[in-house]
Amino acid sequence: MWCNMALTTLFIDFNSYFASVEQQVTPALRGRPVAVTPVLAPTGCCIAASYEAKKFGVKTGTRVGEAKALCPDIQFVRGRPRLYVIMHNRLLKAIDTCIPVHAVHSIDEMSCRLSRTERSPEAAHDLALRIKKAIKERCGVCMRCSIGIAPSRVLAKLGTDMHKPDGLVILTEETLRDTIGHLGVQELSGIGPQMTKRLERGGIRTIGELMDKSEREMTALWGGVLGSRWHHWLLGHEVHEPRTHKSSIGHQHVLAPDVRHSDAARAVAFRLMLKAAARMRHDNYAAKKLTLGINFLGRPDALTTWSSGTHWTRTVSLGTACTDTPTMLDAVSAMWKDIPKETPILVSVTLHDLVTPTSQTLPLFREEAKRADLSKAMDKVNAKFGANTVYPANIHGAKKHAGGGIAFNYVPNLEVTDSVGEFMTGEERRMSDEELEGLIEGSLG
Repeated sequence: MWCNMALTTLFIDFNSYFASVEQQVTPALRGRPVAVTPVLAPTGCCIAASYEAKKFGVKTGTRVGEAKALCPDIQFVRGRPRLYVIMHNRLLKAIDTCIPVHAVHSIDEMSCRLSRTERSPEAAHDLALRIKKAIKERCGVCMRCSIGIAPSRVLAKLGTDMHKPDGLVILTEETLRDTIGHLGVQELSGIGPQMTKRLERGGIRTIGELMDKSEREMTALWGGVLGSRWHHWLLGHEVHEPRTHKSSIGHQHVLAPDVRHSDAARAVAFRLMLKAAARMRHDNYAAKKLTLGINFLGRPDALTTWSSGTHWTRTVSLGTACTDTPTMLDAVSAMWKDIPKETPILVSVTLHDLVTPTSQTLPLFREEAKRADLSKAMDKVNAKFGANTVYPANIHGAKKHAGGGIAFNYVPNLEVTDSVGEFMTGEERRMSDEELEGLIEGSLG
């Protein structure tokens, strides 16, 4: 039975986001195949590709060497994470001139709640066009987005995937089943390969077949309350989603060819540890566990990333909960003694089993308290005078590495010291946020 199918959500998905930003601020790249990579080397990995490059089969995860073979004219650009965050914040302001942004889901995705006067297909369509116009005028012609409008966030997100680039899809009660019923369940954001297999075992392959299931059947398929939520999402109902508790904070870094040896990789691990610890304290958490991960290169003659090599990982306890950087660095140093003697290509550090300070056991010993106070003092100095104004000596060789990329599901807070890359490609100095804003402003003419 269908009910309460009014349009409520407008979802915005920016197309080939990182590559689009580079094309916007560098007009010579417009209309050309472009790939963004953290490392300008054959073993590097493309983290974004323009639509001109995607036509040749280049996509996120394609190796630089493979991308060059697929598209000889492709232009590679080393990623500039801080620029992407600044553009993201600028996009939010542009959208806000038309409608308030209700939730930010990633660096290139956000959603808005429609008011009662905006819920007719005609009014929603006009609003979407105004948003596109505001983005073009305030952020540039290359910042194209796909907009989905539907009775729920899940359906609106699906709408953005149905027409790219620069799409606009409105899913109404009258058109919903004919428009999406034939699509595979894997097209729904949040249904991964394992869940797809489970649904197939239950005889469900299409979204339409999933829509036909009752709430009780959906709950049984998911084995819990999430199935009930999916039932209501597909019916276009409002669903209260409880606030999630952050469970982990971490960073990873692909090593440039000249630092793919143990000593340099160790310094990078320390740098990542500092970044994760500072971010954790800013978010008001403490960690019970720490995991160090290293990916090693495969065959020396293979143009591959770590996927063809080996992976090593270790996890240690940090006690009842830890906030101080020295203790975490000691833990990384102890684990490093056990890593294999191979060529490292990626380093990752993750703090997990996070707890809030109210549930943290206070330090019993004076030395523990001094370490915690020292860490907080370092955060304050670096926040005032710039990233790594004060830092442990063991990261000195890695100050210009592991500057920080952007995960698609996490938008760095530029107010957190060293949250994202400080240095620009080929430059030894930090480019100010004002200069980065100037790059964008200069591209709008």
